[in-house]
Amino acid sequence: MRFVGERQSHGDSYDLSVAPPWRGWPPDDRQLPSVRGLVSADFTVVGGGLAGLSTAYHLLRYAPGADVAVVDAGHPGAGASGHGTGLLGPRAGPPVDRAIRRHGPDAARRMHLASEDAVASALELCRALDVPVRTGEQLVVARSPEGLARLSGQAAACRALGLDVPSLSAAGVRERVDVPCQAGLLYRRAATLDPAQLTAALARACAAVGARLYGRSPVVGRSGTGSGSGSGSGGTRLLFPRGELRTGAGVFAVNGGAGALGLPVGTVAPLEVHAIATEPLKPAAREVLGEGSGASVVDAARLAPYFRLTPDGRLVVGGGRASLPGVVGTARARRDDRARLATWGWLVERVRGLHPLLADIRVTHRWTGRIGVTLDDMPVVGPVADAPGMWFIGGCGGHGLALSIAHGAYVARQLAGGWEGGWEGAGGPSLPWHRSAAPTLPLGGVGRVVLRRYLERLDRGVRKTA
Repeated sequence: MRFVGERQSHGDSYDLSVAPPWRGWPPDDRQLPSVRGLVSADFTVVGGGLAGLSTAYHLLRYAPGADVAVVDAGHPGAGASGHGTGLLGPRAGPPVDRAIRRHGPDAARRMHLASEDAVASALELCRALDVPVRTGEQLVVARSPEGLARLSGQAAACRALGLDVPSLSAAGVRERVDVPCQAGLLYRRAATLDPAQLTAALARACAAVGARLYGRSPVVGRSGTGSGSGSGSGGTRLLFPRGELRTGAGVFAVNGGAGALGLPVGTVAPLEVHAIATEPLKPAAREVLGEGSGASVVDAARLAPYFRLTPDGRLVVGGGRASLPGVVGTARARRDDRARLATWGWLVERVRGLHPLLADIRVTHRWTGRIGVTLDDMPVVGPVADAPGMWFIGGCGGHGLALSIAHGAYVARQLAGGWEGGWEGAGGPSLPWHRSAAPTLPLGGVGRVVLRRYLERLDRGVRKTA
């Protein structure tokens, strides 16, 4: 397999796109104004990804006429929402067998069913926004001893909970996708899509129904206002490089950026993950990789590669090393750069092993994205303790495509109910993982070292088995 523009000399380098192959990437953030001077809003959404934009979109449905502002440090989709691999499938929190052990069977079942509802909500939103979606199955397969052990535990748990997640033999998997494996699980409610296109469509829809969108506006400080700045009796003051925004309520939809803003939501670690995309495949290769069934494939082993086809026949592959990025310009960051190249190369080798028809395919795109991960694998969706009227969304652990949309709708309902009733809230929580904070692990000093070593151990393990 070759990268586009690969030079076969000592000190090889690669001349290829370092962004995803999504249409219209990257958007022009200069089209959006930045926050300047003193601005106010009933609701402010910090973060222009899928979670933030879903919150704004649903707020204007539940509270028509409200003044809603969306602010982003760059532009909508500049973060994780524009860098995902486009697999839409059910999963919230840890795998279902681990969820049973930690939270009990009733909670584990509720979590899985809520994630299926999230997939359905995402598909409904795509239809409403006219975003193309390829519905199909999601296969979780075992290709190593570790993967088989994890898959067996998940299959038993699904049976115990009465979930509609049938087991597949190796032959059953190969009927759908002709790749080597030992067994699989079939998730019927799944799809694939262009995540950047969905994010852009959602941003346009928010603007069309009255939301004000701001770009190039990183939050540099925050405090309580002490008096109403929107329609409520309290609020939050957000500071930006060239302005200030006072808001009655809203949401920090910043995922792994919580630590940089000093939000008291526990530890949502910002991990960097890797992906590649190939040139459009020939028809024979597309057929063996599941074009007919629309299936996506996820390996049951941790960090092992997962893949799906795009509408134009490219193979998108993610997985491999997850890292806690170092500070730019430091020795640690330079080591991360070398490890990033090695991980992309490792993904290429894994693609080569999927099928002989892929032996000479070219890779045209490679990129990284940031996900937010908590110590217990559970998302954080709840009010922020020291910011009156403000909520937080984050920590989906790489399963945020469906969950982010569902979380935005959920938070919007809570905020809209409070707005109509004097900020008193919209009733009790309904999400199985509603909470205001994750467990804490300081990401400086010893805590950072411990997390890095754990991630490096996982990386070594997957390289041996995948």
